[in-house]
Amino acid sequence: MKNIKILDKYLFLQVLGATTVCILLFSIIWIAPEILLRTVQRVLNGTYTIEMGVSAILCEIPKILGNALPVGVFLGTLFTFDKLSKDSEITILRACGASFYRIIASTLVLGLIVAGLSFVVRDKLIPYASMKYDIMKRYNGGTHFVFPIKDEKGSMKRVIIVPDFRNYKITDVVVLNFAKNTESKGNSVLNTIYMSDFVKYNEKNHSWIINEALTYRITTEGVYTKVGRAKNVNILSGDRGKNAYDLMKFSLKRDRDMTNRELKRYIKLLKIENMNDEYRFMLNKYLERFAQSLISVLFVIFGALLGFSKPREQRLIGFTLAVLTIFLYYITMPFLDLLAEKGILSPLITSFMSPIVLFFAIKFLKKHKDL
Repeated sequence: MKNIKILDKYLFLQVLGATTVCILLFSIIWIAPEILLRTVQRVLNGTYTIEMGVSAILCEIPKILGNALPVGVFLGTLFTFDKLSKDSEITILRACGASFYRIIASTLVLGLIVAGLSFVVRDKLIPYASMKYDIMKRYNGGTHFVFPIKDEKGSMKRVIIVPDFRNYKITDVVVLNFAKNTESKGNSVLNTIYMSDFVKYNEKNHSWIINEALTYRITTEGVYTKVGRAKNVNILSGDRGKNAYDLMKFSLKRDRDMTNRELKRYIKLLKIENMNDEYRFMLNKYLERFAQSLISVLFVIFGALLGFSKPREQRLIGFTLAVLTIFLYYITMPFLDLLAEKGILSPLITSFMSPIVLFFAIKFLKKHKDL
């Protein structure tokens, strides 16, 4: 600490204070309109106790922090350097020969710290808070799951439909079996339907066994000719059985509720099973976690550039550009997610599109301000 310049300490603490205030204000504004009102209503109507209401709000804080950290350091940097410019302190530093990047060096360190915190929040805190919130609500929500199985040539062999996967139990399963038919030019046609109330999943060999399944035999014209019962039918086993079961468990969660390790595993399974749309979407959300950490550092540079102004220059311009940048950043994220999901652009491009655009905006603004 003795080797750190007084200037660096001064600027670091100034930006840190402003960033903390901005994060708190952003969090309060985010909580107040919807989350707080919803929680108060549930406490008043008896759904939550007061203790549960407080816990519910605390569980929402990590989700808010994930968005508040990059925005807070952006606005905190802008506010600090704008104030320094108006007080002519930046002019004095420039007159002493300090370059732009030398002046913001300590602020960049803060940006790296915020980037690390943002990454940890999304990887650890948000999934943990979501898990605690689900336990508090005794959440037992289900998911609709469809698992197609194809042969080496891409022809459909079987489709397993689970209408409501809940509490890790596989119930009300419908299995569609297909077979190649010479009359349909070798295409797969539906020939058997199994319907069962319950599927037993064996964790040792990962087999899916249906008992007392109602069976329909289907003709090539699409009408059933025979109805019967089938016992102990193995519809999945081995790696495919394990992959299908793991995919169902992961589909109970949203991408933000998964740790990086879980999300990587989910992405790998989606790729193995050729679920391309979901694979591209989840890969994009995974890469976004790294991009959002990077953008915290870029926000520091961009905020400092917007704050560098002449003593009599209008302050409104910098803050207007900052609000517009934040708005565009968050409003374009769903659009980029959709481009990645549909395969229009690679997830590697869509996830890092915002940092790339911001990087070029920084280069343009630095050249425009002649720094």
